Amino acid sequence: MYDVTALGELLIDFAPAGADGDGYPVLAAKAGGAPPNLLAALSKYGAKTAMLCKVGTDAFGRLLAETLEKNGIETAGIVFDPDVFTTLAFVTIDESGERSFSFARKPGADTCLRFDELDLALIDKAKIFHHGTLSLTHEPARAATQKAVAYAKAAGKLISLDPNLRVSLWDSLDEAKKQILWGLENADIVKISDEEVSFLWNCSPEEGAQKLLSEFDVRLAMVTLGPDGAVLCNRNGMVKVSCPKVTPVDTTGAGDIFGGSALSRLLKLGKMPEQLDKAELLSIGNFAAAAASLSTQCFGGVPSVPDEAKVLEILAI
Repeated sequence: MYDVTALGELLIDFAPAGADGDGYPVLAAKAGGAPPNLLAALSKYGAKTAMLCKVGTDAFGRLLAETLEKNGIETAGIVFDPDVFTTLAFVTIDESGERSFSFARKPGADTCLRFDELDLALIDKAKIFHHGTLSLTHEPARAATQKAVAYAKAAGKLISLDPNLRVSLWDSLDEAKKQILWGLENADIVKISDEEVSFLWNCSPEEGAQKLLSEFDVRLAMVTLGPDGAVLCNRNGMVKVSCPKVTPVDTTGAGDIFGGSALSRLLKLGKMPEQLDKAELLSIGNFAAAAASLSTQCFGGVPSVPDEAKVLEILAI
């Protein structure tokens, strides 16, 4: 059995690690992609996880599969395709550690995943099925994602969603909004950023969280606020948590690590998301915010998940 099976992009993040004599950036390759970042946090905190995705048969594809395996993530659902390259993302980081992305993805392997290639047994054996929206930008991955969500819902699985908006990957913002809203309509648990709430509805994080509950029947809504923490709510109430103060060097994957850390605490409690009381929401949010903050002190997504002991230590201060 698995706690969480995720579908989506598995890619290489190239992050700057200095510059050469001519001013060109020296890039360090790290394992990335929002779903594997989330699974890495879950696995680090004791959950059993599996990944459904497509990579190329190139060196990066093999390296990514090895990295997931080393991080305790089931790799039987990785499809290797000789006809496309593993997707690459080039990350630029400003003085505050905030990042922006440029993608080599026309197409990238992640967009070429088909439903008939999915190992559905990895969904059958999972408690939670998670996906983002990068797999909704292009076909055939869009149809594969939509069919996988329908399959998981029919099997009674909890559906977890992270919209993870990357504007440059969409043909239009209208299409991005349409697909994100489709994802929200089918989700039980949502981790969404304040920027994505503003993009969808031009409202406050708290209003966005309430909208997810009342208009989309989401059972647990988590709105991240960057360094200012997060808002979590279900029908039992709303809480706000803050982030420990750190000096970030790279925020890549921090939101994903928040989501994975929060799911790990939910699983440990053994409750349905709508059953959580306010004290439990606070506990989940505080742990996730601390883990996400600590992750920004390292480069990359998958490699930056902090040890549980370090998270608990900073919470005790």
